[in-house]
Amino acid sequence: MPEDKPDQKPASPPPPAAGEKPAAAAAPPKPAGEPAKPATPAKPAGPVPQPWESEMVERFCRRFGSGIDPKTYLGQNYIVADPSIVYQLLQMLRDSEQFDYCVDVTAVHYPQRKDQEFDVVWILYSFPRNERVRVKTMLKDGDPAPSVVALWGTANWLERECYDMFGIRFEGHPDLRRILLPDGWKGHPLRKEYGITQQDSEWVKLNLGIESGQ
Repeated sequence: MPEDKPDQKPASPPPPAAGEKPAAAAAPPKPAGEPAKPATPAKPAGPVPQPWESEMVERFCRRFGSGIDPKTYLGQNYIVADPSIVYQLLQMLRDSEQFDYCVDVTAVHYPQRKDQEFDVVWILYSFPRNERVRVKTMLKDGDPAPSVVALWGTANWLERECYDMFGIRFEGHPDLRRILLPDGWKGHPLRKEYGITQQDSEWVKLNLGIESGQ
């Protein structure tokens, strides 16, 4: 009869060669019947603008029809107006609705909108009503916006700043020129294509005698 041989242990794998990483241990198999992890829930949809309804808006709609689109978003009321009637709307807000203070005139640049790259925004406040409203119109690059200096004197410097930063011209402004940057500066820093560290190299070298970026 053959002799009984002692149980032999399986041979250990050879050690890794110099500079070679040891092989990672295989992950243990999941037990049968283990439930799969639930999928990550989709992000909830955020708030969206809603139609703005008020007696004042009804008066505007009777006057301007489809030329305006009144909206409200998180308690902020605003009107999108066609460029052809935006001045008349702003004048009506001042004369008939008591919006006696122009808080700001600014813009937003959307370069992906080829035909209407800019939103021009007027922020108005009524002291008698204690109410705020925004009016905006969409323009393509090079199209002028109407100046409202004749309606609110504060718009003078606000429109100059908007021109300086975005390059938007305000038709009818009495003295439209830069207000923050020096005359002769090239470009408009709040446009999206203006690099965050960009400077007018020619102006810096000519007026300061240094290379741009120093």
